Amino acid sequence: MTTEPALPENAPTDHPKVAFQKIGVLIANLGTPDATDYRSMRRYLSQFLSDRRVIDLPRWKWQPLLQLIILSKRPFSSGRAYDRIWDHTRNESPLLGTTRAQAEKLGRVLDTDYGGQVIVDFSMRYGNPSTKSRVRHLIDAGCQKILFFPLYPQYSGAASATANDDFFRALMDETWQPAARTVAPYYDHPSYISALGDSVRANIATLDFTPDVLVASYHGMPRRYLENGDPYYCQCQKTSRLLRENLGWDEERLISTFQSRFGREEWLQPYTVEEVARLARAGTKRIAMISPAFAADCLETLEEIRIEIRDAFLAAGGESFAYIPCLNESDAHIEMMRGIIAANLGGWI
Repeated sequence: MTTEPALPENAPTDHPKVAFQKIGVLIANLGTPDATDYRSMRRYLSQFLSDRRVIDLPRWKWQPLLQLIILSKRPFSSGRAYDRIWDHTRNESPLLGTTRAQAEKLGRVLDTDYGGQVIVDFSMRYGNPSTKSRVRHLIDAGCQKILFFPLYPQYSGAASATANDDFFRALMDETWQPAARTVAPYYDHPSYISALGDSVRANIATLDFTPDVLVASYHGMPRRYLENGDPYYCQCQKTSRLLRENLGWDEERLISTFQSRFGREEWLQPYTVEEVARLARAGTKRIAMISPAFAADCLETLEEIRIEIRDAFLAAGGESFAYIPCLNESDAHIEMMRGIIAANLGGWI
């Protein structure tokens, strides 16, 4: 098998060498600011909150509010939140570091499986490295086929769809487009549920208390998105049900909530911060939390859950709190991705 650049068949000797027979796997996550200062945060938040998949209000109504009011203040508060979890040694967000580690570990596994024919890279929907830059990198490396893998277990227009949009926009700029596939949501994939269940059992075994309730907190969205046909809420509920069945628990011991509400309209409920406080006031003194919608720990888990939501639970009378990390670059997570990728490469390799 030819994997190094070579002359195309029957080409003249002065033809540039071309890299052949590579397949790219591009894993993608939400995004990250480049730094925690005002300008970096404003640039990141402007890109994120200008996405019509995320905020679907008319531009004439939303953009003046965003640019003149929200982005004059929010970069400061968001920057402080990011600074609490920032990896100051590597000067990057935990999400960036973890996604890179996932790609590197997955790359080694797939290199063994496919003898160097598959190249793994990663990108961010917002911030860097951009999807466009990594698509170009894979094409330059000789990838004539690219499998795009958004790391969102549950589908939502504001996450999965906008990631795919960005991938296809990147392809629009290519003179010679590679063949392309996208990975479907994997909210009910057996290996995903198994990895979640094993993680819950392993982490609870390390605690000095037994949680009365496991709260599965998912990222929220406006309720009208559900009413307009977005399947996210239903897929979250199925993930929780399958995880509960995997653990062998009754319905009261694992509940689903939704975090990160933004704006004044109604979002998916129950709201995490309010529900954990309600549990504490009702006499639940020990809880653990997990975030099944995130493939890697990020601001929403490391700062919002581990700090803000934990504080709300303890302030309402709770006594013991534990956060169960995302699957991150664990062996079980990499093995899950390996299986999903293998299935999606069918007919290509």
